[in-house]
Amino acid sequence: MSFKRQTLEQEKIQQFLHNARIGHLGLYDGEYPYVIPLNFVWWRDSIYFHGADSGKKSECMQRHPQVSFTVSEEYGTLADPVPGDTDTAFMSVIVTGRVERLTDLDEATEVLQQLLNKYVPGYFESPLAKHHVKTYRSSRDLGVTVFRIQTDTLTAKENPLKEGKLFYPGRTQKQDLRQS
Repeated sequence: MSFKRQTLEQEKIQQFLHNARIGHLGLYDGEYPYVIPLNFVWWRDSIYFHGADSGKKSECMQRHPQVSFTVSEEYGTLADPVPGDTDTAFMSVIVTGRVERLTDLDEATEVLQQLLNKYVPGYFESPLAKHHVKTYRSSRDLGVTVFRIQTDTLTAKENPLKEGKLFYPGRTQKQDLRQS
């Protein structure tokens, strides 16, 4: 089945997930959806993130491990002399799956290294030490916990940026009509 704007280009989807900086974790708190923006890494066909192993996010994940994770980027508004054809250029990916807490120190250290490589590439001279991961304490005196979302489904949509259609301040309908 094909959906409007659906993209199946795996290389493009992979590249998008590798480069996007913020994703939104969708949880269920028993009464309402609960969505949290997070730094993340797409690695080994899974979403990984870190955080505290206590608090509302952790409680929601423990009670309802089925989650969604949405990543989207907006590239600009596409101008068109026909008001109904004015649009937005974007790409988005939604991953659904089960979230789990990583218990293996080696795997957690690898994931945290991947996060450092993504967000501060080349900053540290040596790889992250397992000892640091094991003993780290936050300002709330909590250790770091790494989570993985095992992918059940992955869907992607896009509306690419079209040459000459990007709106910019000062662009007018009259200008576009003269050029057509």
